[in-house]
Amino acid sequence: MEILLIDPLVPEALNWLQERYDVSYHPELGDDPVALRKAMYKTRAIVLPPHVIVSKEFLDFSPKLQVVARMQMSSDNTDLDACARRRVRVVQARSATVRSNAEYLLYGLLMLYRRGMVSALLGRKLAQVRMGRELAGSTVGLVGLAPVAHTLAPMLRGLGVRLVGYDPAVHHAAAIWSKLGVEPMPIQNLLARADAVSLQMVYASRFKGWLNDHLLSRCRPGQLWVGVSRSSLFDPDALATALTDGRIDACLLDGANPQFAAEGTPLYGIPNLHLTPRLGAHTREAKLRASWYVAYRIHETLSPQQAHGEARPRDFASTLDGMDSGGQEVLDGEDPQVISPSQWGSIQSYQH
Repeated sequence: MEILLIDPLVPEALNWLQERYDVSYHPELGDDPVALRKAMYKTRAIVLPPHVIVSKEFLDFSPKLQVVARMQMSSDNTDLDACARRRVRVVQARSATVRSNAEYLLYGLLMLYRRGMVSALLGRKLAQVRMGRELAGSTVGLVGLAPVAHTLAPMLRGLGVRLVGYDPAVHHAAAIWSKLGVEPMPIQNLLARADAVSLQMVYASRFKGWLNDHLLSRCRPGQLWVGVSRSSLFDPDALATALTDGRIDACLLDGANPQFAAEGTPLYGIPNLHLTPRLGAHTREAKLRASWYVAYRIHETLSPQQAHGEARPRDFASTLDGMDSGGQEVLDGEDPQVISPSQWGSIQSYQH
């Protein structure tokens, strides 16, 4: 087979690829490493779910492999150096879920501000419904200037929210802050001032446990948290304490590690911690964007001359252009972690 799908594409993108290549869909191979290695011998391109690891050993069983594609962005499931040495292209639909994650964060903030909605929908009387708050006039702290923040910021500003922000990889004097309408400040000041915090920081191993008791002790009492970043950013003991002593009134995190709040951990059974299984990226539109992006990148890698000479199909050309140029989802196409000096040195003091 030329193309092996472990992670499915939308039917339109699948049909488009099948008109050009021998495409097979075998999701069961994602949980059967031995069978997957056997199938890789003649495979030129593969679309993988996040849990399948691409290592040097995996590539040893893939002599014809030219493309490893994923519908999601991840930093720790692919040996990029090994792929580069083998000249295997790694394709990730980086921007496909930016808008869907931004809308999830906005939804999370609205839900936590109005938690009485759930009680009302369950038929409880007004006297039993918790008093809500309005986003307008409140202060929301954006921790991390990942592309999701570029889409979320104008949404919140349009609702009358005051925005403050911090990103250890973006200098406080970078122009991106003013373009987004966000006031940069040290993380301790942000936590002391914000009514709510949105966490969309890019994860690296040096940030493991960064949100520890020293930092979370600065939280404004009754603060609300939403996040789509890796749960490893939190020190579990510190978060558990903050959730039970009133500093954090409620926390909604998407895509946390399954063991993050498992039985036997400090966070197990805490009622104001809410976890969802990557619902931020789980929209029809995000799936459509990711599928077409992956399909076309595979095509241009396996058949570069043909792809260069043919017009992009009308139904996904605009999607590809928007994802490549950034569009609304990456302001002016800028990556703040590239155009700005890093503040990483200052963050180390917060870990002690």
